Amino acid sequence: MTASIRPAVGAPHARILGVGGYRPVRVVPNSELIERIDSSDEWIQSRSGIKTRRWANSEETVAEMSIAAAGKALAHAGVSAEQVGCVIVSTVTHLKQTPAIATEIAYRLGAGGGRAAAFDVSAACAGFCYGLTLANDMVRGGSAEYVLVIGVERLSDLTNPDDRSTAFIFGDGAGAVVVGPSDVPGIGPVVWGSDGANKDTITQTESWEELRNNSEAPFPTLRMEGQTVFRWAVWEMAKVCKEALDAAGVEAAELDAFIPHQANMRITDAMIKALKLPAEVPVARDIAETGNTSAASIPLAMERMLETGEAPSGGTALVMGFGAGLVYAGQVITLP
Repeated sequence: MTASIRPAVGAPHARILGVGGYRPVRVVPNSELIERIDSSDEWIQSRSGIKTRRWANSEETVAEMSIAAAGKALAHAGVSAEQVGCVIVSTVTHLKQTPAIATEIAYRLGAGGGRAAAFDVSAACAGFCYGLTLANDMVRGGSAEYVLVIGVERLSDLTNPDDRSTAFIFGDGAGAVVVGPSDVPGIGPVVWGSDGANKDTITQTESWEELRNNSEAPFPTLRMEGQTVFRWAVWEMAKVCKEALDAAGVEAAELDAFIPHQANMRITDAMIKALKLPAEVPVARDIAETGNTSAASIPLAMERMLETGEAPSGGTALVMGFGAGLVYAGQVITLP
């Protein structure tokens, strides 16, 4: 006789309950970078919108920044670490192939009483939205009641300070959210995907295998074909934003905030124009002071907009990320 398997029982819906961020202490203005790349503050701001970025010191590791951001998110949500059933960490700058940094973070937080599931996600600048999607499905599917999603990067470790196309772009930091049960929808349907034909437009210069086989090989750094990525993002990501709004049944004019990945101010401006976003809808521009922090950029920008009152608690926001792969994801959410 075939046994009958009891189905998992989850929540009817899920939402973000709390958000927290960590920004490294050191502020790096454009003036510190321009000599090595033969540039100027005016050129950097006109090309990217970046005025400063944060770079981590030796003590501000991926784990330490994550734990600091997670602590703020848990406190904001009113959820204890013991209640967390899973920890998802999105990062491309944890420089150990294994184990996943999520396991250390979960253990040190005491997540799930030391027994929470934990794993890393490698989806570059779309990684936070990928993690958010997984957390939503977990809570609704019953595999975890509360999920901690962290986006964290130490991109200064992989930045070539002499590369004129990338040296000024990247920053460090961590952002985290707690996802938990809700009686009403709080995380809309995701629109996500990948474009592997463009996988070489953002990549590291050397593979770990090349570094192993050649002791004189330079340490890998990030390389980007900026113009190709810019054109792709402006053209393709506006479509993803529209699809995410349609999937959630929300009009652009109904948004209380637009929080895109903080890649480039010009890309953000182009998406605003393509979406015909009303001028009164606040738009995240955290990149000006924080730089591009990849997987951390959306939760960091979200936290700042809520703290400054730019975006209202409980408001409706469109979030979307895109980056190396090329990968992308976007969804409409209710702000914590």
